[in-house]
Amino acid sequence: MRKDFVSLDQPNQLAQRVQALRHQLSAWDPQQLATNTATSLIRDHSGEGYFQFLYWQEATLLNIPSFSAISANTKKELGIAHQALILYYFITARPHPLTEKWISFAELPDGRFYTQAFQGYTGGVIRRHFENQLDKLEEAVKKLNGVAYSFADRAYLFWVLPRVPLLLVYWQGDEDFPPNYQILFDACVASYLPTDACAIAGSMLTKRLIAASPL
Repeated sequence: MRKDFVSLDQPNQLAQRVQALRHQLSAWDPQQLATNTATSLIRDHSGEGYFQFLYWQEATLLNIPSFSAISANTKKELGIAHQALILYYFITARPHPLTEKWISFAELPDGRFYTQAFQGYTGGVIRRHFENQLDKLEEAVKKLNGVAYSFADRAYLFWVLPRVPLLLVYWQGDEDFPPNYQILFDACVASYLPTDACAIAGSMLTKRLIAASPL
């Protein structure tokens, strides 16, 4: 990951990064951005408008020229971490077909140096929370619009952005080994998100699964 990586635990620095990303995007052609990100562009004669797309399977708008992301349903501005992830996507995205080949965080650019930490706050947290309780896991997956996927012992597909799927993979444990969970990425993800933004996406999915799980 870049040396200037900003994590979710650094909200002030993340807010500064969001402002920098917005400034960068203001110089880009909106139509090209829409093509790159597979989003719908809606503008009036003055040039103002918004991009429309699904974010975590919820209708979302990114306003022009402010590049502020809001919920299409509530019209409320999304939190700073969500703003950052969406803006990273718009800055990075270059059209590339999804491969349906799944890779680990270690296989992302510079990812192997941070893979232990990433697994610790994603797969490790999910394992401690769900263990082998698949009914509990699947209830949380259903609430998040996850889809069963044929991979490992169990796997579930989640759409973060129009060209960014995540795959939660589960391997069943036994009396000698605990269960194992891992978040995987489509092999083309570097065409849509930098590695540090992939880390943010994995962290978000983990927190969303925990929050959606039954008590």
